Amino acid sequence: MTKKTAGPPEDMIQLGASELAAAIKAGDLSAADVVDAHIGHIETINPALNALVIPLFDEARAQARLADEVRARGEPLGALHGVPMTIKEQYKVKGTQVTLGATNKIGNVYQDEGPLVTRLRAEGAIILGKTNIAQTLLGYESDNRVYGRSKNPWDPSRTPGGSSGGDAAIIAAGGVPLALASDLGGSVRIPPLFCGVHGFKPTMGRFTNDDFPGELLGYGQEAILPQPGPIARTVADLALAMEVFAKTSMSATIDNVPPVPWTDPATISVKGMRIGYYTDNGLFSASPALRRAVEEAAEALHKLGAETVQVAPPDPFEAMRIFLGVMSAGGDGRLKSLLGTEKPIPQVADAVKGMGTPRTVLAVLSRIMAARGQRHNSRVIGCMGALKTADYWRLVEARTDYRERFQRELDAAGLDAVLCPPCAVPAMTHGASEHLFPAISYAFTYNVLGAPAGVVSTIRVRTGEESDRKVGKDIADITAQQVERGSAGLPVGVQVVARHWQDHVALAVMAAMEAHFRETEEYPFQPELAVSS
Repeated sequence: MTKKTAGPPEDMIQLGASELAAAIKAGDLSAADVVDAHIGHIETINPALNALVIPLFDEARAQARLADEVRARGEPLGALHGVPMTIKEQYKVKGTQVTLGATNKIGNVYQDEGPLVTRLRAEGAIILGKTNIAQTLLGYESDNRVYGRSKNPWDPSRTPGGSSGGDAAIIAAGGVPLALASDLGGSVRIPPLFCGVHGFKPTMGRFTNDDFPGELLGYGQEAILPQPGPIARTVADLALAMEVFAKTSMSATIDNVPPVPWTDPATISVKGMRIGYYTDNGLFSASPALRRAVEEAAEALHKLGAETVQVAPPDPFEAMRIFLGVMSAGGDGRLKSLLGTEKPIPQVADAVKGMGTPRTVLAVLSRIMAARGQRHNSRVIGCMGALKTADYWRLVEARTDYRERFQRELDAAGLDAVLCPPCAVPAMTHGASEHLFPAISYAFTYNVLGAPAGVVSTIRVRTGEESDRKVGKDIADITAQQVERGSAGLPVGVQVVARHWQDHVALAVMAAMEAHFRETEEYPFQPELAVSS
């Protein structure tokens, strides 16, 4: 079988993973041409973005040639045959280092690969490189002293988010159509929101974490597990990646991932669903455009036959108490081991300091900050600090009670899914995340709950609707207003949450929303890079 004439490179980089796989299998495109087109584009855009930080171009070109030879021999082809993609720096890829952004770990190279990367290769995916992250993975900006700062392709003065910001930025700019990322507190949802693409966090415990070298930052706790998840430009590509990842869990794994069968979201209709929505979680108010995005999504789904109702959000104060309590329960020993003598960057410094400060001291500081009008920071530090074993157990019990209460509320309202903002603000300016942890509460709430949650990009901020935030002395409110100013034109989106193990339902709702918003004038298609290469 002969390859048909390849299209121009600019056409290839517009295609999604599903489209590229189909074209390569049909012989309309060659894997070699597709990989060359994407590498050429990355070489043009990446100097300005600093999104892909470990290039594997020579290996990728060699693998692409082999992929074409396999097809020419008529051998069976995987679901991602010839599709270029990236992998987040935290995952093991043969011959590459994993540093988590710590200079202390430069040269920490692995020669083995985990189940997810192994499965991706078996399905024919071609890894073009590894992408930038937040230092220690605990921040919401992809910035560190190993690789430097990543920039947002919509506005270089803003971050693509973290900790999976490199993946979201390179996908938004057309470098690759798909990436393997991860989410512990919003990392596969916040970057897609900031960059105008889509991301999906599975039900907690659905996929293995064996691709991540746990000795670097293994907390040893299972109260809130990180989850591998895909980032892509289309919901169809998210679903394809989820189907591929699910194949690693069809039998019991070493970390006891249950063998839950995968259901194709394309078989699910939103017609007849009952979908709840809220625009304000009561902890930190969302920007006007983010509220509008949720309202317009609810209206669109109603027109498609779903029943949409306003609902109360899960208690965000309890979510923050549990999340910060679990993350800091073991103190700062692991972080110190990771960082060595290196100081944390400002965006994560407070988190590191909070983990290492006695709770009695943090309680005093919390009261002082509250008296000074810093109510948001007062709440944050009041939730942090190392715990005794009995207190940690009580926190895990509180997490379980919180999940049971959420399930009862879904049952009482008869809900199949919930819509809400993914974050309180659009893409943050560099450095702003240091003061905006409460804005992320819309995302980390669903890490505590363990529910599947995805973000679909829907609209852009309109001129004149950037901010209606009332501010006083609180640094979080002031910073949020500063972020909102000048945000016109930036992409925003909607978070879709489903019941546990109903990941396919969330993706079906996301697909319906994507189909609707792609037909509107405000849909955030690939940005014209506002940065020069």
